[in-house]
Amino acid sequence: MELGIISLSDLQTDPATGKLHDPGRRTREIVSYAIAADQAGLDVFGLGEHHSWDFAVANPAVPLAAIAQATSRIRLASAVSVLSTADPVRLHQDFAPSWIAPFMGLSLRPPPC
Repeated sequence: MELGIISLSDLQTDPATGKLHDPGRRTREIVSYAIAADQAGLDVFGLGEHHSWDFAVANPAVPLAAIAQATSRIRLASAVSVLSTADPVRLHQDFAPSWIAPFMGLSLRPPPC
């Protein structure tokens, strides 16, 4: 059994102002949550793709790359990929290195200091 977290990067409304929180701030929070999940020993962190003003992340590959450089063992995944609007070759290229590398004996993480 694996235990993990999925985030869709939804933007919360500030109850005091009624405005959506800043997308940059939300993205930084998501990265920090994934790092905490890795430190807590969770198995997987998934981040979804959305293309509307209510979500902070349109392309999960970018924040997942930031998370990968700051974590050591958690498996990272795209939780939502909108295939009807994606170029399938580009989508494969965005995520394939992280899927293929372990099977080739490669590591996408820097060696420990």
